[in-house]
Amino acid sequence: MATLTEAPVAQLSKDEILRYSRHLIMPEVGMDGQLKLKQAKVLCIGAGGLGSPLALYLAAAGVGTLGIVDFDVVDFTNLQRQVIHDTDDVGRPKLKSARETIGDINPNVEVIGYETRLTSENALEIFKDYDIVADGTDNFPTRYLVNDACVLLGKPNVYASIFRFEGQASVFYAKEGPCYRCLYPEPPPPGLVPSCAEGGVLGVLPGIMGSVQALETIKMILGNGRPLIGRLLLFDALNLKFRELKLHKNPDCPVCGKNPTIKQLIDYEQFCGIRGEELVESANVPEISPAEMKKWMDEQRPFVLVDVREPHEFQICSIPGSTLIPLGDVPKRMNELNSADEIVVHCRSGMRSAKAVELLMQAGFRKIHNLKGGVLAWSDQVDPSMPKY
Repeated sequence: MATLTEAPVAQLSKDEILRYSRHLIMPEVGMDGQLKLKQAKVLCIGAGGLGSPLALYLAAAGVGTLGIVDFDVVDFTNLQRQVIHDTDDVGRPKLKSARETIGDINPNVEVIGYETRLTSENALEIFKDYDIVADGTDNFPTRYLVNDACVLLGKPNVYASIFRFEGQASVFYAKEGPCYRCLYPEPPPPGLVPSCAEGGVLGVLPGIMGSVQALETIKMILGNGRPLIGRLLLFDALNLKFRELKLHKNPDCPVCGKNPTIKQLIDYEQFCGIRGEELVESANVPEISPAEMKKWMDEQRPFVLVDVREPHEFQICSIPGSTLIPLGDVPKRMNELNSADEIVVHCRSGMRSAKAVELLMQAGFRKIHNLKGGVLAWSDQVDPSMPKY
């Protein structure tokens, strides 16, 4: 595979030679390879679970320019896996935290920050000056956006995703193999695949998969080894097993096929059905605020409080008086509820409970409400002593 960078023209300083000495004594890297790394420009999408080890190892390896796109702030729940941030960074922009950590690791690296949401309007402009784009995002609209922008610009897309104990990684490079759309032509229905916030993720998993991304990025820069082009790496952390699937280019792919129909970036929220889903939920699901529900409790107004989270979540915290009926059990256990009763349904953030309310409304329940914001909002607005997760 041809290298992505031009022949080296820069030089290494005496300090850089010492810093990268373990690279320089490897014939597969050597002085030429280290100079390629120094000249390389890599764009990391996200400074979260995957972006943390990715950026840290690329910086340590001597990649000369790192771009980072992130508009989020550090939260306590991030610290279990996002190792580029520490406790003192909570509440600070992730971009600032990441920049400082990278500077501590390797002051020779130039960090270019983009504290903005990646959109169809700005993606091509941000991507155009980089050799490689590494996607560390956790949502489908951005994954399709990154893929399409990389195909249109002819850039490699070093991809990984994580959920609970499972990870995936590949390199989508339309010039030499399939793209993300060849693997996933259509996004899953909205709400079918839980986010890490809803389903959880083992803290060490993004460290493993983000390191794979860093490895693949470095190999692409060096032009050495066999990259994950045309291959999907699957990792099962519980059983410590790696599997590999062969991927093939789809000749009918709408963005990288023989006759592409996508020739410019589209509305990816709409493509993934997210806006429509949100509008349906807001229009059809009656809601009650935590303050209103607290008032009902204080007034001793009779109502049934149903918690549709999982049993292990119920052990973390619960609103007093709740009856646990996990979302998956609602269809077969709704006979335990009386449609004549006033019912309030809740979950962690209000998303799963909205689905439960829809199911119950379809079954004929009318005096039913979704607790807006779930137990997170209850903790914020009513009971600060309740743990948040």
